[in-house]
Amino acid sequence: MDSLNRHEDYGQESLDETHLLGDPIEQFKNWLREAEAAEIYEPNAFVLGTVDEEHHPRTRTVLLKGVDERGFFFATNYLSRKGEAVAANNNVSATFGWYSMYRQVLIQGIAEKAVAAESDEYHASRPHDSQVAAWSSQQSQPIDTRAELDAQYEQALAKFENTDVPRPDYWGMYRIIPTRIEFWKGRTNRMHDRIEFVRNVTADGVASEWKVQRLQP
Repeated sequence: MDSLNRHEDYGQESLDETHLLGDPIEQFKNWLREAEAAEIYEPNAFVLGTVDEEHHPRTRTVLLKGVDERGFFFATNYLSRKGEAVAANNNVSATFGWYSMYRQVLIQGIAEKAVAAESDEYHASRPHDSQVAAWSSQQSQPIDTRAELDAQYEQALAKFENTDVPRPDYWGMYRIIPTRIEFWKGRTNRMHDRIEFVRNVTADGVASEWKVQRLQP
């Protein structure tokens, strides 16, 4: 495991407060576009962190499916482990790692279900077979064999052959309303740049202005 002993130099390119937009969501969009231009594999992939009702942390990689001034959107089965965790505790984290660019974005926020129309719109945009998959899997539930899982999928394919696939009522979009967004840039000697945007969001969704501060690496 040679990687355990590597000490790569992350370079001298700096990240200064003056390099960032005042709106961290717009700044995130800029970095995402730059990650796309750099041909990062799955640049919209992020690690979603949740805490379940027994206070156990869980992480998994999901795909960002929308971002606007309201927050960051992803889709999943509401009855999955992550869906149940969000129902028990809607405080979540999201980590985007564009490692070949020596960049990370670390987000903390509050997750909530998107409105039904947004979930319907995204479901309609998915490939037919992906729409079918939402009907064929009880996400996160045990199953004895792969053959059984494949059989469920084939049954769902047959059911929706040559017809539109409606969105299951247990599947849809979530929105992460960010309360903290940190932009991280790797530097030489591990003296990394970390710029953090922080705000408060009330229970009824009213957000304060973003405050900016530099963090020590």
